[in-house]
Amino acid sequence: MINEIKSDAENRMQKSLEALKGAFNKIRTGRAHPSILDSVMVSYYGQETPLKQVASVNVEDNRTLVVAPYEKSMSPTVEKAIMMADLGLNPSSSGDVIRVPMPMLTEETRRNMVKQARADAEHGRVSIRNARRDANNDLKELLKEKEISEDEERRGQEEVQKLTDKYIAEVDKMLKAKEEDLMEV
Repeated sequence: MINEIKSDAENRMQKSLEALKGAFNKIRTGRAHPSILDSVMVSYYGQETPLKQVASVNVEDNRTLVVAPYEKSMSPTVEKAIMMADLGLNPSSSGDVIRVPMPMLTEETRRNMVKQARADAEHGRVSIRNARRDANNDLKELLKEKEISEDEERRGQEEVQKLTDKYIAEVDKMLKAKEEDLMEV
């Protein structure tokens, strides 16, 4: 019973970390990385389709991505989708491929991105704490139903707290790495 509650809490905490990684990937660092375009959706035969499924995305150099649509006729549609994705990118088409240069980041832009990263990290911490709260409530419910003893409940809460501390430390570590990455010129 207690192990089920603990593993459920750990799964939720792990999902919070994965969501945070996804949020951090959307914050660009000025260097070209294919994951920047992960959120771009392209209208493909009337369906909204992820860019990855209609084109290959590669890094040409430190500051340029190259997008090569699998169907040449999709080039203008893909280019328009990248522009409309609100990522602050201006793609330029040259024949079959689309080049996406990464704009230089100003100091103010970097600071705003750090603020965004901190906000995302705080959301991650809150969801980890919510998982802890739910697990502790489940343990209290088991105690109330007299399915576990008070000692087992306390031990379970301590184990859940250790998990919480571990995952929050991981969030802090990820945030520190992202901040260093963003402020690097």
